[in-house]
Amino acid sequence: MDRLIYLSMAGAKATMQRQDVLAHNLANVSTAGFRAELQAFRAVPVLGDGASTRVYALESTPGYSDQAGPVQSTGRPLDVAMKGNAWLAVQALDGTEAYTRAGALELDPEGNLVTANGLPVQGEGGPITVPAGAAVDIAGDGSVSATVGNGAPQLVGRLKLVTPEAPLDRGTDGLFRAADGDLPADPNARLQAGALEGSNVSAVETMVAMIAAARQFEQQMQALKGAEQRDQTGQKLLGPALGA
Repeated sequence: MDRLIYLSMAGAKATMQRQDVLAHNLANVSTAGFRAELQAFRAVPVLGDGASTRVYALESTPGYSDQAGPVQSTGRPLDVAMKGNAWLAVQALDGTEAYTRAGALELDPEGNLVTANGLPVQGEGGPITVPAGAAVDIAGDGSVSATVGNGAPQLVGRLKLVTPEAPLDRGTDGLFRAADGDLPADPNARLQAGALEGSNVSAVETMVAMIAAARQFEQQMQALKGAEQRDQTGQKLLGPALGA
């Protein structure tokens, strides 16, 4: 009886954790450059005397989906969509270098190129600053040119684009980092200017997965109720005999 109760409890807890991951993905279905978090159950043995035969389920997040999201043309000069497996380097709040696929860039009051969240965009030579009142043009290789008035375009920097060979690690801030430190700039990486990559989360698939997880949770709870009912029935049957 204890095995049934323990396994049902562990399964229900893991299913709730899966629902949290699915809900997080669904909430970011419209977030530019978002990568869906994957979910997987794995079996973990219980350590301790007398528990060598106990195994419980644990919800894990082995990584993220590297499938590209849909690219939509915006016509906005500061919007960029990375091609292939290219990522844009930015400076995180903790000062470290991180990577993102969200390419909705802006200019802060000082003329620095930043993300929509205000994070400085990294250039191959450091932060990129645009002269006041200049028109900005971003080329396919990440080169940033600024044109003031009727003057000739001037190169002010080049976006640092990287192509990781191994999957990146997602941080709690939503940015991605390489396990071995900062990645070198890839001169062959390319982007599409005037466009944004959308989230790679499928709203329909995620909703179906959430419904399946809810039904699985109900089944786990029914198993717990069944175990309780059988325990109560056993006590009623054995109670008189034990009392005699």
